Amino acid sequence: MPGRLTAATFGALSFCLVLFAALAASAQDLPALTGRVVDRAGLIEPAAEAALVQKLEAFEHKSSDQIVVATVPSLGGEAIEPYANRLFRAWGLGQAGEDNGILLLVARDDRKMRIEVGYGLEGTLTDLHSRLIIENTMVPAFRAGDFSGGISNAVDDIIMVLEGNAAELEARAKRNERSGGGEDTVFAALFLIVWATLFFGGFAMAILPRIYGRRIGPGRYEWLGMTFNYNSSGRSSRGGWSGGSSGGGWSGGSSGGFSGGGGSSGGGGSSGSW
Repeated sequence: MPGRLTAATFGALSFCLVLFAALAASAQDLPALTGRVVDRAGLIEPAAEAALVQKLEAFEHKSSDQIVVATVPSLGGEAIEPYANRLFRAWGLGQAGEDNGILLLVARDDRKMRIEVGYGLEGTLTDLHSRLIIENTMVPAFRAGDFSGGISNAVDDIIMVLEGNAAELEARAKRNERSGGGEDTVFAALFLIVWATLFFGGFAMAILPRIYGRRIGPGRYEWLGMTFNYNSSGRSSRGGWSGGSSGGGWSGGSSGGFSGGGGSSGGGGSSGSW
């Protein structure tokens, strides 16, 4: 019996040690909080980073809300949502009891970004607002290769919402939707015009020359300065399309001493990719 108890105790201790080692290894892959901007992936230009740090510091002194920007080379195979939440909690962003922190995270090699929002700000910077910032501000800039601009403008949008101007963000998103819808409408109209021209044009060329043109031989007509040859099926044997003509045709064609205040997050926010 003592031997069995000893073996069971040893097994439990071994399990705890393995679990502790796994948790320790997991915690080690998180970057250290060295400032309001932690650019481990090297995405932000030095001048832009300096301006961003100054902006974040001024806003925190003004509002007490704490915004931190972080970039990492890779998530190491982890989804960005749990990684961002672990990082937020490890850094303790925002004030304890207020939970008024926000983390803007970008994973370079995974081409993903996330805005993680502390408990205390979820009612102000909603999941919808975070999604609009990502989709309308960050993604277009990132796709154009402007990482510094996309991150800086996203921080401006976050501050704008936290200062009570969320309506402007929503209005801008609606303007973008209308603009995109307009482009879709124009494209659809052009497609219909081209399709109708090809279809009815081909149909007309198969019929009209024989009605309005001058017959110059068996199955041959001249109309509008073009000569049309028709085979026994009534289709033209010349031109680049079914009713074609000899005249051509159409074709479809950091700051030292910085730290979090002990805040926490429950997973509020939004994610995206580019």
